[in-house]
Amino acid sequence: MLRHLPNALTLARIAACLPLAWLIVDGRERAALWLAMLAGVSDVLDGFLARRMGWQSRLGGLLDPIADKLFMVCAFLALGWVGALPWWLIGLVMLRDVVIVGGAIAYHWLVEPVPAAPSLPGKASTMAQVLLVLAVLVHEAVRPLPEPGIGMLAGIVAALAVFSGAHYVWVWTRRAQAVWRSRAGA
Repeated sequence: MLRHLPNALTLARIAACLPLAWLIVDGRERAALWLAMLAGVSDVLDGFLARRMGWQSRLGGLLDPIADKLFMVCAFLALGWVGALPWWLIGLVMLRDVVIVGGAIAYHWLVEPVPAAPSLPGKASTMAQVLLVLAVLVHEAVRPLPEPGIGMLAGIVAALAVFSGAHYVWVWTRRAQAVWRSRAGA
């Protein structure tokens, strides 16, 4: 029974996505900040338990990145709705995700099943997005942060979105070419 705890934590994070967006749109940034921090702790905890206790599963490997993406999408859209994040940045981050998901689907159907393995640039991109959301929520709920800091963090998020998206396309295109070459030579 306990071996399902990581997946239960991930499902709870998915369930918290819409409440997070509602709290932001409703002007309850402090509650949104607490919910976002709780989601972050649950993300770390489910990953730790899965690895440490050997409770990893294929379902968990699929649900965890979905939960992370849904949480970020809801947070970004809600923060855009209230004017706390620029729409160009939200569009760029979402375009990156669409390219990655579209590429993964194409790779799966045209080449072979895709192993769930985030890249280092992808992890850095996600971490920067999380930090930006938390910084904006702290700025709105607790204490105004220096605007250049948030702007610089938004620039880092944009740069990492472009870089990590291009990195995924490059790596998976090369892998597909290698598979096709090996099949042609076999």
